[in-house]
Amino acid sequence: MTLDYPQPFLLSLAPGAADIDGLNHTNNAVYVRWCEQIGWAHSESLGLGLEDYRRLDRAMAIRRGEYDYILPTLLGEELLLATWLVGGDGKLSMERRFQLVRTSDGATVLRGRWELVCIDVTGGRPRRMPPEFLDAYMPQVVKRG
Repeated sequence: MTLDYPQPFLLSLAPGAADIDGLNHTNNAVYVRWCEQIGWAHSESLGLGLEDYRRLDRAMAIRRGEYDYILPTLLGEELLLATWLVGGDGKLSMERRFQLVRTSDGATVLRGRWELVCIDVTGGRPRRMPPEFLDAYMPQVVKRG
């Protein structure tokens, strides 16, 4: 299995019956939900959860999301979702990437990308990242290949 970047944060998944649509494959909206799930899990593993966002009155909000649906996945298939922080200006913005791989053959079935911007939670306006964000997130940024 070839991943796009080194040192991924990983989540094992398998589509359940509720994830399958009328075409008998995983619904595209499920992939978006999984990306949100791994994004939060990665942030929490770095020491920043929802309560921290509220306490600091800062959040990394998705400004733009892109998803390339490459291959379908089926009920019960074992999948591995990887995520990385691949960019950040150290002020307002970061970029997160995703890669979903079918473990049986190593095929990439989805790639995704988020442009993130730091906002204040109460007003939703762009604000500089607090030191806690810089300390947690910036050391995790991987170099693009």
